[in-house]
Amino acid sequence: MAQQKQDIFTKLADRGEDVVGRLGDFPAAQRLLQSAGGLKERVDELQRRIRGLDALERRVTALEKKVDQLSGTSKRAAPKRGAAKKPAAKRTTKTSSS
Repeated sequence: MAQQKQDIFTKLADRGEDVVGRLGDFPAAQRLLQSAGGLKERVDELQRRIRGLDALERRVTALEKKVDQLSGTSKRAAPKRGAAKKPAAKRTTKTSSS
């Protein structure tokens, strides 16, 4: 029984190799294989871009936190600036004319 299963797999493998070998003879099959290869390259590029988006999202999240922190401190600091010093009155000096 084990020998029979092995024979079936061997036959399937041989026929598969024959079919793949014959595909190179057909122009439509060649175009299909080229398209599949191009699709693989495009998918790989898309995966690289998506991985880059994850890093950008993390950076944006960190920047948003910093902005929130800075906007929170600027709101508290704004009234202190307004209540601080008032500008001094302008001094006028007389100059002696000869």
